[in-house]
Amino acid sequence: MNKLCISVVTFCCSFNAFANIEKITVYGHRTGLIGESISASSGIIGQGEIENRPMLRSTELLELIPGMAVTQHSGSGKANQYFIRGFNLDHGTDFATNIDGMPINMRSHGHGQGYTDLNFIIPETIATVSYQKGSYDVRQGDFSTAGSAYFHLSDNPKHDQLSITVGEDNFYRGVALGSTSIGSGKLVGATEWQVYDGPWQDINEDVNKKNALLRYSRDSEQGNLSITAMAYDNSWNSADQIPQRAIEQGIISELGSLDKTLGGESSRYSLSTNWQGQNLSVSAYLIDYELNLYSNFSYFLNDPINGDQFNQRDNRTISGGTLSYQFTANVGDIPVNHTVGTELRHDNVNKVGLYNTQARKYLSTVRQDSVEETSYTAYWQTQLHLSQQLEATLGVRYDYLDAHVDSDNSLNSGDADDDLLGFKASLTYLFTDNLAGYANWGQSFHSNDARGATIAQDPVTFEATNTVDLLVKSNGAELGLRYFDEQQFNFSAALWWLELDSELLFVGDAGNTEASDASQRYGIELSAYYWLSDTLSLDAEASFTYSRLDISNNNNRIEGAVPVVASAGISWQFAQQWQSSLRLRHIGKRMLSDDGSKRSEPLTVVNGLVSYQQTHWKAELELLNLFDSNDHDIDYYYSSRLAGEPTEGVEDNHFHPIEPRTVRLSMSFLF
Repeated sequence: MNKLCISVVTFCCSFNAFANIEKITVYGHRTGLIGESISASSGIIGQGEIENRPMLRSTELLELIPGMAVTQHSGSGKANQYFIRGFNLDHGTDFATNIDGMPINMRSHGHGQGYTDLNFIIPETIATVSYQKGSYDVRQGDFSTAGSAYFHLSDNPKHDQLSITVGEDNFYRGVALGSTSIGSGKLVGATEWQVYDGPWQDINEDVNKKNALLRYSRDSEQGNLSITAMAYDNSWNSADQIPQRAIEQGIISELGSLDKTLGGESSRYSLSTNWQGQNLSVSAYLIDYELNLYSNFSYFLNDPINGDQFNQRDNRTISGGTLSYQFTANVGDIPVNHTVGTELRHDNVNKVGLYNTQARKYLSTVRQDSVEETSYTAYWQTQLHLSQQLEATLGVRYDYLDAHVDSDNSLNSGDADDDLLGFKASLTYLFTDNLAGYANWGQSFHSNDARGATIAQDPVTFEATNTVDLLVKSNGAELGLRYFDEQQFNFSAALWWLELDSELLFVGDAGNTEASDASQRYGIELSAYYWLSDTLSLDAEASFTYSRLDISNNNNRIEGAVPVVASAGISWQFAQQWQSSLRLRHIGKRMLSDDGSKRSEPLTVVNGLVSYQQTHWKAELELLNLFDSNDHDIDYYYSSRLAGEPTEGVEDNHFHPIEPRTVRLSMSFLF
């Protein structure tokens, strides 16, 4: 092995969880995928890096992806805010996520299209995370415009463990992870429990998160079988985003709240199975999901008497599965690998609703619907080994989405359907064993909320309104290089371009997203990893993006767009049992208005970790927001109204601060 080795994990080398696999032993964060990847912007994250990354929230797992930033604008139980390739993804639109063959993004969700809540994932149970920025593989479908990530659960944890973490603001977390052999198979079980009050002045978050996992897997000559059950339940109070003028007028502090009754509860229960044979891969899943969320972004703008608090509910079951088959052939002297597959997903949304509330008490219904959405997919991808240096990949994907909406307003009920045919192509050229070049082009899409595809009358103003397309296409391309020095250095660079037929933008006073104009983005991404010795390594990642709406006037800025995301870190094993990590994250000034006149301040935060490990135990100290920065996790610019202000409200910057410096101590017992 070489100096790039950090910590051993076993990884199934395939982009999709269902593809035919080749087992390879890798170490830590693996981006030197020369000969294995079809682009310069893909990579694999191992458990070795996950366990050595200081994180305020376990949902920051996606921040391990170069160029991805993860923040929060509300309570800890709510899905995070995600930023990548110039997108403010809100809670997940335009970035697809998948775990153990199950989609995580929610269609026609009560709070936002593509809602991606990762709170149900126990980080210790993840073997690897494989990611692809851009959409150049036919197995990338809905929401994969900016990229996708696949979480692979561990079949064989390297040890059983019992971990306890305590921290400031009444943070307590306990994790139990164990495995045992049952006949020719293995049973893995894990539980997680977390409570947290947060640093807020006026509320206690009162987080009460519970997770459980039970997974059976078996390897045989015919293939690998896994059956997984997961359970998640959470409740919390929210310190929500607040207006800058409330701070300046001394009404609240930066850690204060204007509405002290916000929060929610959510649950997710799932059962999935996967079979991976020599050529055939099959998966199926069933998910039961609920969300009950209370928010207030505009305070007294819409209702000067009762206030603008609203309740969003979502109650659904999701079922589906995939089938793929791999086979090889020769075209003359050229070896060709083919992958054909099909996917099915059905969302049965029993109730998705928006209600006016006061202090979590029901006042009136804005809109309540039931939605059924079914998607059908077929794809074919061909990989041609044209020479020892040159490889080409060609793919075609067909998606059909059918939706039925049953609304409390019959004018907004109806049926909608849409389909898309998308093509993808990639070239990989090996200049040397250590240097590869890539050229990629691909079409992808995100789905819009089905309610927007059948709406006829605005539920608030009762005015006639236009429908939106059910599927929105994107086109993207990328040129990249990847250099991999087996001894010390690993570098990748990608120059990319992306256009989207309709941008989804966050609407502050409604707490959701709505379709806007077409958009264009292009940028450059750089990642570098340098191992100075067996015990000391450095890394740096940066993404620079130019983003504009495709309209011919000066109001063409994309609200929420991020021009710069950067991170850097140092890992140092300064003694035999001692390990340390120091990480810096930077998010540049975000665009807050479409004319470019309003921008946020940048965010910069540093986190640190020191650990000491013996054979059967490990102690860990996390220093989060080490320099006690008071930057903002998120900023929005819109109108709101405080008590006594003009009825038309006041335009202002609304933000959620990052949490002050906090210290956490963990003790793990390893068996």
